[in-house]
Amino acid sequence: MSEGVQARPQTSSLAMLRTLGGIAMISGFLVVLVFQWTKPIIAENKRIAIEKAVFRVVPNAVSRRDFILAPEGLSPVGKKAKGETVYAAYNAKGELQGVALETVATGYQDVIRILYGYDPQCECVTGIKVLKMTETPGLGDKIAYDPDFLKNFHGLDGKLSADKSGLAHPIAAVKHGSKSEPWQIDSISGATISSKAIGRMINASGQRMFPLIQRYLSGFRPPVTVAAQGGEPPGSDLQ
Repeated sequence: MSEGVQARPQTSSLAMLRTLGGIAMISGFLVVLVFQWTKPIIAENKRIAIEKAVFRVVPNAVSRRDFILAPEGLSPVGKKAKGETVYAAYNAKGELQGVALETVATGYQDVIRILYGYDPQCECVTGIKVLKMTETPGLGDKIAYDPDFLKNFHGLDGKLSADKSGLAHPIAAVKHGSKSEPWQIDSISGATISSKAIGRMINASGQRMFPLIQRYLSGFRPPVTVAAQGGEPPGSDLQ
């Protein structure tokens, strides 16, 4: 006499849903926990990276102060004002050396993010630092370290138009070896797309931000008496 085949126990759909729901809740909790744990670390790393970049793109800078700049005015960071964050950089005497700005554009493979310096005295770009990119190694990534390319930004013309509403001449990257004007960027041979992305982002940012920096320039500068006495930090007169 043969034995009957024993039926496998069936798991109810409700039990399966409860299990999956529990796993999802635990996973979500762990994601939030990791995010909260790493958030201050990421913020601190970004602060350090920005500070190093500011001192690199603004020559002779040893200190900085962060501002929010908008068409409506200039405010220190922390005043809950709306606008773009800019970084005013000062020398050892507390004198304004320039303003650093962040900007982004799409390169050959992904978004390129840079910090660049602007000197309101010469109305020129004073340097760039690539903060993020995934351009092709050995080609597009040369925008971050190629010395000849980086020389483009040592005094790149950013003068304003007669009515101060934008740039007198659009900043643009040109074919390698064909630069003929001080507002042009000599592209890297074999990395034209990445080079043009740099020109495009600085032009777009400059058209918008340089007029505002010039309009509110006095707000970036500390009073001469305070700076000379070594009292309040640069820009502390702003309320």
